[in-house]
Amino acid sequence: MPLYRSRDDKIFGGVCGGLAQWLGWNPLYVRILYLVLGIMPFFAGIPIYLILWIVMPKEPREAAAARHPRAA
Repeated sequence: MPLYRSRDDKIFGGVCGGLAQWLGWNPLYVRILYLVLGIMPFFAGIPIYLILWIVMPKEPREAAAARHPRAA
């Protein structure tokens, strides 16, 4: 599965949701891990998030629809 920003599981830009989908993890765990790393002095959380937001492509609509088919 390619790395995309999530269309469905996002709070700001979908970066953590996309990373969680790519890793097969729960998005909550990725967000908590990112916050914990973000308070460390060596981790530049905000600039890294912004760079990932710019660099990671948004998930195609077809892929998001395939993951969550609408009930008829």
